[in-house]
Amino acid sequence: MKNSITKISLFILIGLIIFGCNTTKRVPEGKSLLTKNNIFVDGKKNNVEDVFNQLYQKQNSSILGYRLRLNIYNLAKQKTDSIYRAKFAKNPKKYNRKAKWLSKKQVKRLGESFWYAGIHNFLRKTGEAPVILDTISTKKSLRRLKSYFFTRGYFDATTNYKIDSIGPKKVKLRYDIVKGNPYIIDSINSNILSLPLDSIYQLRKRNSFIKSGKRLEYSNFDSEKARITEDFRNNGAFRFQQNYVSYVVDTLTQKHLANVDLIIEKESIRVEDSLYSVPFELYKISKVNIYTDHSPSNQNLPIKDSTVYKDFTLYSVNKLKYRPKAITDGIFVTKGNYFSDSKTTLTSKYLSNLKVFNYPLIQYIEDKKQKNGLIANIYLTPRKKYTFGYSNDFIHSNIQDFGISGNTFLSIRNVFNGAETFEIGARGSIGASKDFANPNNNFFNISEIGADAKLNFPRLFLPFKTDKIIPKTMIPYTTISVGYSKQTNIGLDKQNFTSSLVYNWTPKKNTTFRFDLINIQFVKNINPGNYFNVYKSSFNALNALADIYNLNSSYINPLTGKLDIDSGTNAFLNDVLGTNPVVFPTTADLKTIRSIDEQKTRLTEDNLIVASTIAFSKTSQKDLTDNTFYAIKAKVESAGNLMSLIAGASKQTQDGSKTAFGVAFSQYIKTEFEYIKHWDLRRKKVLAAKAFCGVAIPYGNSKSVPFSRSYFAGGTNDIRAWQSYSLGPGKTVSVNDFNEANLKLLFSTEFRFNIFKQLNSALFIDAGNIWNVSDIAVNPDAVFSGLKSLENIAVGSGFGFRYDFSFFVIRLDLGFKTYNPANMENEKWFKEMRFNKSVINIGINYPF
Repeated sequence: MKNSITKISLFILIGLIIFGCNTTKRVPEGKSLLTKNNIFVDGKKNNVEDVFNQLYQKQNSSILGYRLRLNIYNLAKQKTDSIYRAKFAKNPKKYNRKAKWLSKKQVKRLGESFWYAGIHNFLRKTGEAPVILDTISTKKSLRRLKSYFFTRGYFDATTNYKIDSIGPKKVKLRYDIVKGNPYIIDSINSNILSLPLDSIYQLRKRNSFIKSGKRLEYSNFDSEKARITEDFRNNGAFRFQQNYVSYVVDTLTQKHLANVDLIIEKESIRVEDSLYSVPFELYKISKVNIYTDHSPSNQNLPIKDSTVYKDFTLYSVNKLKYRPKAITDGIFVTKGNYFSDSKTTLTSKYLSNLKVFNYPLIQYIEDKKQKNGLIANIYLTPRKKYTFGYSNDFIHSNIQDFGISGNTFLSIRNVFNGAETFEIGARGSIGASKDFANPNNNFFNISEIGADAKLNFPRLFLPFKTDKIIPKTMIPYTTISVGYSKQTNIGLDKQNFTSSLVYNWTPKKNTTFRFDLINIQFVKNINPGNYFNVYKSSFNALNALADIYNLNSSYINPLTGKLDIDSGTNAFLNDVLGTNPVVFPTTADLKTIRSIDEQKTRLTEDNLIVASTIAFSKTSQKDLTDNTFYAIKAKVESAGNLMSLIAGASKQTQDGSKTAFGVAFSQYIKTEFEYIKHWDLRRKKVLAAKAFCGVAIPYGNSKSVPFSRSYFAGGTNDIRAWQSYSLGPGKTVSVNDFNEANLKLLFSTEFRFNIFKQLNSALFIDAGNIWNVSDIAVNPDAVFSGLKSLENIAVGSGFGFRYDFSFFVIRLDLGFKTYNPANMENEKWFKEMRFNKSVINIGINYPF
């Protein structure tokens, strides 16, 4: 039945598309549909987006050549109100019957309903009206194209167009541009009438966008104006504005050579009705005033407290609540230095980053007591000292039939009067589940509680000075955090303790460093005997194998007829894998049983991880609208070395591992590298690519990497043709619920394009896998053994839709297993490219 409905829906959809495929259906007689714009520059086809955007008329949009929006528009009936009235004009009796049954007013409103009018209005709005050729617009396009190349130095460019008929009511346009020889900059002369500005210009003119021998482009003149203005205003030219910069270009002296004169006028000052010109002068900061509790709504409150710290004067309406150094460390506008826009911006950024003030207001006034002096007034509006919040949610999952969760948090600002912030939060949930024992018949029989605390310092919290290595211009800050959570009747009933000391700083714009000096995680499983109740896939696979090999009847639970959990499962595993095995499965079955036991050991062991991490990230993205950029992330993590020194003479486990607090601590080295690149293909098309490589190598006290530090494949932001944790390792057909390993490779490419308005789509290919390397895994199908293992890289492909809400994107992707390394040799490629084998992924924002 389900297949029949799907087929019927597909036939209806195809029929509607075919019906609307007459692209000239709405083209009036005597008019022509513009199907194509071809631009040829010097005889070669040009697809540059900037050139194409000069056209006043562009053909209807298409998706891979199909004009979807035009055909949607053609499906709509025109003038639905007239059609509705005509229906009754031809059949008055029908109108009378409807008017008696409803009323004249309701019959009229029926014509405005969704079925008669609304659906067609929707189709017209969603679709795109046919673009009718207009020669007036074509001639305007020619003029814009000529102007475009003129501004790029091609003053002798010529343009022409040709209309070609390609069928009934269909034409295409060809634009021909012959650029001619460009004009080249020959000489550059500067005429700067203010000596201080001329000195600054001469020192930095090597950075100019206008250079001899380069083609004359007007965009470079605009860039150079901005550079000069920024340079002057960062070196004391407080009163300078960009409109004082002008250029004179002389192209008459030599053919295709241009002489450029840079002119920077004197400052214009108006006194009453007279206008004077005076040379620009450079201004220095003579005084810095900081108003620590400024109120925008009541600016006339009297100052009651003030103090002078170094060259700063701090004022307060009430008693000063901040240690002066905590504020002045973030102020780069200092007495005796030249006025600078960049230092003003950096000061605003630093003070905002303290999270104890709203965005600061910085104003400059001329100092009447000092020639060319400026008084900097910095107004800080404190945020509320205490902020309390809470949230709650209802839960339904494969563990909980019904649950309620809640979170509360309290933020305290300026805790120690040094602009520190302290955050503490509590979280908890209660739920009902029929899968757990409930002797007291309580409705809520599972729960989780947790608490977290975090303290932020607006500096590097170290016993020695770091200003020479990491100056305050890098906006450093320190975070100390601690957290605890406990589960009851959930999974293995974990207790989780975390703590960290983290340093962050920003050496350059869009570049960040993070250094976790110490990051502690302690995980204790209270109920490891519940493992096979939680991981059902592993249990079912083990139970199926146990049925084959003549089980001891004492291993069976008489109520279920399956292996008893936990005594029966442990006994069977011991019979196969123990020191003196009594059951000898086939090689393939032995691999499966050993894999189940390895996974059980890893997921039920307690973990103590004491690690240090250095992470780096950089992006060239200028803003959210920049679609041509790269991003790099790299991380190195080392765990267990400190504990190895501390626990040198500590008690050891049976396998020789050293322990701390009764738990064998983890020891490993982990490295990750990620590279993302976006190319803007224009016309709302973007090509995005991602490459990721990560490996974690256990050594010393560990034979494997903790589960929380391992890798998995599949899922919404990974290889989308597989569900999370369902791919790998290697070419294994895993029977476990959570497949993970300690080596991962991932490569993704995605072509994104717009359908209409906020609805976008994408075609993607994901490739990658996970493997075991240098750990306890022995299955050769799961172990990375060199370049030959790369043949087990899985490939998934598919398509998706994204709806852009501006502040976030809703994403739906459909992934198909294109190459599945787990299949038989002749079944790997394209054997699962079917909708019933696809994986649906729903996510927020783009995958990378």
